Amino acid sequence: MDRKPLAYRFRVEEEKKLRLDLFLKNNLPHLSRSFIQGAVQRGEVKVDGELREQDYSLQRGEIVTLALFSPIKMEVKPEAIPLDILWEDETLMVVNKPSGMLVHPTSRQTKGTLVNALLHHSSRFSTLGGWERQGIVHRLDKDTSGAMVVAKDDHTHLALASQFRKRIVKKIYLALVQGNPPQDEGRIATSIERSSRSGVKMSVKGRGGREAITEYKVLKKWEDSFLLKLHPLTGRTHQIRLHLHSINCYLAGDKLYGGKKGRGFPYPAKRAMLHARALGFFHPGKRNWMEFTAPLPRDMKEAMEFLDSLGNP
Repeated sequence: MDRKPLAYRFRVEEEKKLRLDLFLKNNLPHLSRSFIQGAVQRGEVKVDGELREQDYSLQRGEIVTLALFSPIKMEVKPEAIPLDILWEDETLMVVNKPSGMLVHPTSRQTKGTLVNALLHHSSRFSTLGGWERQGIVHRLDKDTSGAMVVAKDDHTHLALASQFRKRIVKKIYLALVQGNPPQDEGRIATSIERSSRSGVKMSVKGRGGREAITEYKVLKKWEDSFLLKLHPLTGRTHQIRLHLHSINCYLAGDKLYGGKKGRGFPYPAKRAMLHARALGFFHPGKRNWMEFTAPLPRDMKEAMEFLDSLGNP
């Protein structure tokens, strides 16, 4: 079968030198770093028309081009897992992912993921992110519930990924938190990088990192518990959880960043109480703006009802 490449072209604008693979990962967040490194090794990546190694230090003004092919098929088994489909046509789907479900298979877990469920629903999804990530344009953490868009072909995947990269996509989250936000609404701007103390955690305390911006608004108050609306303008790893922490708020049930404050939430939260409530984007084919709302999950409803039963301050 003839496999035609999909072309990318980027101009290096950064003043500081950056590894080739990291530069591509920053500009193509929907692709895994291992997939990008494989593309470099296969000769699908050039810098000013020359082949370079993945650790090549880019300089401002250089042109990076890619000719990416969909990866060779790897086995991912379809599973008859129910899907809550908010929208579907011939090019994309919007689903309401439940909490507790991984988005795609990993070396540790190959079953029960959203991709396994998608492949039972249809055999046609984009493969740009790797066969184990078919259709996946963006991700939600395992604990996080809510709206996700899934691409059925590579061109739709590219178009959606471009909207995420250019901050066109509208993302609204709801979070139940414990703490004391400095004001009823505001804007949080930091840099985020991998923590030097942990291979799992991210950090806002380093001097490097990438820009991260989140707008927030208090929707409801109970004692020192709050329902917040969050609008992340960027999509960094663990961004919302870190930004909440930076304003003295702790996501209820968050075992990684919640600390004692998060564990002190009055309702016994069994997962991080974060929900991707709304998702908006331009349809790549029809060009019209589309916006979807994922219903609040049962555990967050029950938590809010419990807080109501305690009485407002």
